[in-house]
Amino acid sequence: MYKKTKQKIKELMNEGIFSGVSFSFISEDKSEDHTWGNAQILPTVEPLERPLLFDVASLTKVICTTTVVLQLIETGVLKMDVPVHKYYPAIADQRLTIRHLLTHTSDIQSYIENRDSLTKEALRLAYLQVRSGENLGEKVAYTDTGTILLGFMLEELFDNVLIEIFKERVLEPLDMTASVFLPSNSSQIVPTENHPTRGVIRGQTHDPKAFVLAEHAGNAGLFTNLTDLKKFTEMYLNDGKYMENRLLEKTTIELLLTDQTPNKRGQRSIGWDLKKDATGHPLLFHTGYTGTFLLIDPIQKNAFIFLSNRIHPVDNRAQYIEKRDELIQLYLYEKRTNKDESLSF
Repeated sequence: MYKKTKQKIKELMNEGIFSGVSFSFISEDKSEDHTWGNAQILPTVEPLERPLLFDVASLTKVICTTTVVLQLIETGVLKMDVPVHKYYPAIADQRLTIRHLLTHTSDIQSYIENRDSLTKEALRLAYLQVRSGENLGEKVAYTDTGTILLGFMLEELFDNVLIEIFKERVLEPLDMTASVFLPSNSSQIVPTENHPTRGVIRGQTHDPKAFVLAEHAGNAGLFTNLTDLKKFTEMYLNDGKYMENRLLEKTTIELLLTDQTPNKRGQRSIGWDLKKDATGHPLLFHTGYTGTFLLIDPIQKNAFIFLSNRIHPVDNRAQYIEKRDELIQLYLYEKRTNKDESLSF
């Protein structure tokens, strides 16, 4: 399955784009999984093993924050185009809606002075004061601030700590038993960056904002592995159900495959980025800064799950993004080729 894509992944690993990778191709009722390379190369070399947990960074946004918000929209607790201020009055900006925040059209002016040195509470209060700009609803500009604010809102609505909400409404129904927030055993974690002040980060969230916000962060902080991510993906490929548990309605997933920006010109959905294959067929896509991505086709029941440790020990972001995009294009080419071949019989 996907022979050329597998070869490309091996080449990228040999080139040092990442030292270890765990990935899966899912095609209808079949899947093919691989775990290659090393989890760590500093201070000592350690092989990558499938049970080890990756810091999946911004995949937390779609796995956890987006899922819970969508559940509340389905039940009528939230409405997409109502200002978030109505649900959480502590947010100063009264124009921002859930649609703005989850489609990255908020035009938030989110600079916070001395951000990484603030306390948890001081950082929360600073985020509550951010303001949207003149391009509100018009321009897509990716930012963590939207899911951070939505995380605070969810804590207000549920009267609970955010990571507990995520456990109860996402991880437990999906039987994602290996996945954790704020891990206590660093030996189970794939290391990330050799940071100038934090050293080799292992067992702590790489993202500096989520590192400070800890249990209150809606933008990052989930540690998971291929086995558990396949469960989340299976839910999307099974019209919102995993085993006997329904997390999302089928109509919600269908809605996600269309542009949900206010002007319908931003190619963003609710939480998700939108990609198209060579035929114009819509796909759900999201990345994590640490070297991870999900590419899901809920209609044709295909998916590509990719977990790498590309920032260990050095963060070469521009080089990685170029190679990642080449890899995805090759996968989409093979995906179409496989489909064409199956139709020829």
